[in-house]
Amino acid sequence: MRTPYGNKVYGMGAEYPSASALYEAAKMVRDAGFKRWDVHSPFPIHGMDEAMGLGKSWLSAFVLAGGITGLLTAAVLEFGPSSLIYPLIVHGKPRNFFTVPAFFPIMFELTILFSAFTAFFAMLIMNGLPRWYHPVFNWNRFSRATNDGFFLVIEARDQRFTELEAQEILEQSGGQHITIIHED
Repeated sequence: MRTPYGNKVYGMGAEYPSASALYEAAKMVRDAGFKRWDVHSPFPIHGMDEAMGLGKSWLSAFVLAGGITGLLTAAVLEFGPSSLIYPLIVHGKPRNFFTVPAFFPIMFELTILFSAFTAFFAMLIMNGLPRWYHPVFNWNRFSRATNDGFFLVIEARDQRFTELEAQEILEQSGGQHITIIHED
C-alpha cells in the first residue's frame, strides 16, 4: 500500500489521552480481529498483555533448552576425560559416578552461562533486533511516547488492514490525531 505521494505505508496510528483509554482501545482492536499491531506508552500498563491477546512468551523454553545444553556440555567435558579418556586414580579418589560433587561448580556455571547467552540472543531474535530505525518515528507526535503519550499503531501488513477499517476502529476506540505512518 502506498500514499498518494508514493511512500510505502507502514500503518495507521492514533494517540489516546490516558493509559486506561489505550487499554480499552487495545481490547477493541483485538476484538476486531487485527493481529499485527502494537501499543506504545511511557510506562508498563498492568493487564495490557491480556488486553492485546498476547500469550506466554516462548523465551523461557529457549532458556531452559540453553540451560540443559550447558549442563550436558559440562557433564561431557568433565566425565569424558576423567572417566573415559584418561581414567587415572589419584590419591584413591574414585573415577566413576562418585566424582560428581567435584564437578558441581562447573556444571552450575555452564548451565548459567548457556542460559544467559541463550536468553540474550533469543530475545534479540524474537524482537527483530537490532533494528536501527523504526517507521513509527516518522510520525511527529510519536516523540511524546516516552514522556506522556499513549499510542496504538495498526500495521499495514495485517491481513485485515484497510485504510477505512483501521481509521474506523481507531475513531470508535477514542483515538485522536489518527495518522497514516509511512516507511520512508
